[in-house]
Amino acid sequence: MNSDARPDSHLEQHVRALGLNGFTTVKGVVPPGEVDAVRQSVADTVERISGYSEAGVGFLATVLNHDQSIVPYLVSPELRGLVDRMLGSFAHVSFASAIINAPGNDRGKWHADWPFNQELAGRVAAPYPDAVMHLTSLWMLSPFSIETGGTLVVPGSHRSPNNPTGENGYDRYAPVPGETNAVGAAGDVLVFDSRLWHATAPNMTDRPRVALAIRFAPWWLDVSVLRPGSRKRKQMVDETGGIENEAPWLNSDVYDGLPDNMRSLFRHMRA
Repeated sequence: MNSDARPDSHLEQHVRALGLNGFTTVKGVVPPGEVDAVRQSVADTVERISGYSEAGVGFLATVLNHDQSIVPYLVSPELRGLVDRMLGSFAHVSFASAIINAPGNDRGKWHADWPFNQELAGRVAAPYPDAVMHLTSLWMLSPFSIETGGTLVVPGSHRSPNNPTGENGYDRYAPVPGETNAVGAAGDVLVFDSRLWHATAPNMTDRPRVALAIRFAPWWLDVSVLRPGSRKRKQMVDETGGIENEAPWLNSDVYDGLPDNMRSLFRHMRA
């Protein structure tokens, strides 16, 4: 196998896994010798800026405004190739968040990510079509395993026209037949169709399980409802009393400091 064939072979494997199971894992995006520093930086940033919820989960939206340690790895050729293949040219980042499971955190509720979460204002109403419209990537800065609380997923659930946020008959806290923990080494990236049913898993170790959730949208999907102060958010959320995720604008100085080949991913988020 020549050097040019291998990436294409990997890409086809990822595409098949996404279609069949709804998720796939890109290995070693953050190299083993560098992931510890990124993990510590992100953990320290969350501790300093946002802390942890009562459920034991630390969350920080638009984490790049506070920590740019992940920036050198965001244009991994294998990952970017997969995003472009699934969403087309000009795909861009919709969310960039830090998510940390503290030791002893609670198990979370089954849900599908935006724009398929039926509780949110900016949703694709169920029953939604069987089409890839949005991708979620979980950057495993800690190892993902049963013990560390690797995200719970239901393989194949991305092909359902609804999910447990849409009152489809499933108890959002109960185990689902076939559920499994996403597993991988520190530095791997789990990529899944955002329709996939998933939930926060308990971390049974004595160390935080650190991850980044970086989500991607195609050029045609309007993400402005996520931005604080936007006209679309005022219309759909503020004026209706609805609820919606908030993904703050990216600070101009952070955007200006991004490598040239990365700015297209964040141009729409620039403050």
